[in-house]
Amino acid sequence: MTPITCIIVDDEPLAVKLLESFVQKTPQLQLEHSFTDSVEALSWLRHHPVQLAFMDIQMPDMNGMELSHMLPEGTKVIFTTAFKEYAFESYEVSAIDFLLKPIRYNKFIAAVEKAEQWFSHSSTPSKTSMFLRVDGELRQVNFDKILYVEGMKDYVRFHIEGERVPLTTHMTMKAVEDVLPADVFMRINRSYIVRLDKIRTVDRNLCVYIGEEIIRVTDAYREVFERYCSNGYSGS
Repeated sequence: MTPITCIIVDDEPLAVKLLESFVQKTPQLQLEHSFTDSVEALSWLRHHPVQLAFMDIQMPDMNGMELSHMLPEGTKVIFTTAFKEYAFESYEVSAIDFLLKPIRYNKFIAAVEKAEQWFSHSSTPSKTSMFLRVDGELRQVNFDKILYVEGMKDYVRFHIEGERVPLTTHMTMKAVEDVLPADVFMRINRSYIVRLDKIRTVDRNLCVYIGEEIIRVTDAYREVFERYCSNGYSGS
């Protein structure tokens, strides 16, 4: 596998230097640039997309969570922060991993291995279906039949076209996002993932009409969704 191209974004110069030293001794990675300014990083990324961003969360002007929603398609995130309370939120935006400062190299390399697995998986031929364990049985569901997915704590409901009763299975929303093709499905709030070509209408309040449901696009997902509505969407 060719090295994963990456950047570092952290407003603390010492943290940047540490991550740079880690990247330099990790042959699986190729560092393209380092930034101490998140706005500058976003501007650079628009013209120089990379595969992976090591990104602090608490930064002035624009924090890492905000920046993660504005990254070019194909750029994944490994968050780095001194505040463990951000861990849950980091997984909500489908980060590959969450590294708690002070970062040790063994934790860093474990996160890199997760990134390698993700990129290796994403380069394989696209799947068209998945198996769900429902009521003790495995049921195969075609992606093109899924209208939307609804999160319910440790369970999710798959709402299937032509079926009145949703399929409920023990799964996280992050796991669902990792399986469903990103050029067809989009998360529009914390509890819903929708199939884009099944949307009938989007009203002025950014409420999505799909199946028998009306789902509001929340602020954290607004920019990516509006970009899709304006210019089309091909993954994230």
